[in-house]
Amino acid sequence: MARPSSILSALPIRAALPVSTKGFAGSQGMSQSRMSASHATARERGAMHDRAHSPMRVAPRGDETPTAYPLREHYLIERELADRLRSAPRSERGALYSELYDELFRRVPYHPMLHVGDLPQREHDITRPLRLLRSFLTCESVFMEIGAGDCALAMRAASLAKQVYAIDVSEEITRSVVPPGNFKLILSDGCSIPVPEGGIDVAFSNQLMEHLHPEDAGEQLRNIYRSLAPGGAYVCITPNRMYGPHDISKHFDQIATGFHLREYTAREIRKLFVDAGFAEVRFYASARGRFLRCPYWVIAALESTLGALPYPLRKRLAYTKPMRAVLGLWVAAIKKEAL
Repeated sequence: MARPSSILSALPIRAALPVSTKGFAGSQGMSQSRMSASHATARERGAMHDRAHSPMRVAPRGDETPTAYPLREHYLIERELADRLRSAPRSERGALYSELYDELFRRVPYHPMLHVGDLPQREHDITRPLRLLRSFLTCESVFMEIGAGDCALAMRAASLAKQVYAIDVSEEITRSVVPPGNFKLILSDGCSIPVPEGGIDVAFSNQLMEHLHPEDAGEQLRNIYRSLAPGGAYVCITPNRMYGPHDISKHFDQIATGFHLREYTAREIRKLFVDAGFAEVRFYASARGRFLRCPYWVIAALESTLGALPYPLRKRLAYTKPMRAVLGLWVAAIKKEAL
């Protein structure tokens, strides 16, 4: 899903179309429009403004030729498929997760998850969470990534752990994976965690929780909990709703309507983890590659304050770097040690 780092998660980025995942209106193209507009008539300037702000954006990166990225087409397709998943009964959703994501990638072949965009950014997307994971991993650890996507992080983790399991719902992204010897790729229905019970020391997901149907999130968490050994940790990264939405609908809506089926606050995430059985839920602030434990009450107080503000002001304030460093929802949930 971000990676989507997956299909299950959102770590965006795979092979090579010149499409950036960082912003669909490039500064170079916009500056050229503004230069031309200075010599245009009022009608021409209006037409330029419409093009610059149209859902058909341009996504240049570096010295690449700008490439048209049909935002609205992507949005309408993803929303249509996401609505099918939202309205589906539990008995049908297991098969639908894989089916609808595969359909999305067939109907949106220019999707950023299918193509390498900014390679330095992609490397950052891998090495940044690995910095946090290193504090939980040892050479004897069994590691599991749920929503592994292109499996880049999971394969990198294979050099740090004894055994690695990578779980995802779609074969479309994972077809080209060539794994190391201690790596195993497993396809899932989106909720099940088909690994030995109590056999995982460290579980990880990046941009996964928000892709699950709200009714399935608790079930998957309970399955992850069962898969963990006593004292094991589940490291979860998910976007905070306070400065969302974070899927394709961010260009059109005030709440997520694409494949982010639900975005959460820290308060909601904490309750889900406690209800699943975790003994401790830790929150981390992330800045400049470092991770510091952040008291839950600090994040909850910020969310309460921001939640009382009108949407435009709330998003503007919450999206500042200091706020995102605290609100970004880097979570480690710990299973109780055996008695």
